[in-house]
Amino acid sequence: MIKKITLAIILLFTLVFNVNAEKVNFFDEAKSLYENEKYEDSKFLFQRNIVYNPKDSKSYLYLAKIFKNEENKTELEKNINTVLLLEPNNEEAMYLLIDIELERSNFSKAEELREDFKKICSNLCDKIASINKRLKEFEKKDAS
Repeated sequence: MIKKITLAIILLFTLVFNVNAEKVNFFDEAKSLYENEKYEDSKFLFQRNIVYNPKDSKSYLYLAKIFKNEENKTELEKNINTVLLLEPNNEEAMYLLIDIELERSNFSKAEELREDFKKICSNLCDKIASINKRLKEFEKKDAS
């Protein structure tokens, strides 16, 4: 009898905890802090949001932007890759990854990503011109 009651309490606790966990979302507050340039506070809330919503690609994207601002390339790339894993057609993450590859002078990878970017772009298509320009500048330097 005690085992059944204990099991029922554990089950009830698990259900209550899961229901509450699904309702926890810190994204909007974190985004507001980010927009007000309170990056440390927003970073904490984006990370906290990911604990409760591990598939929230938007939180990873904003973390990537924060890490770019902090010049933390390792965390920047890790978060961009997570965004693209969760949402392969995320234009902004793809553009950030192209930027990383161009900074590394990894032109073949940047060109490959540019072709993928062309296929998925709908809002950031104007960025293709700047990617092409940067690739041409590198080609000129490489030729001389």
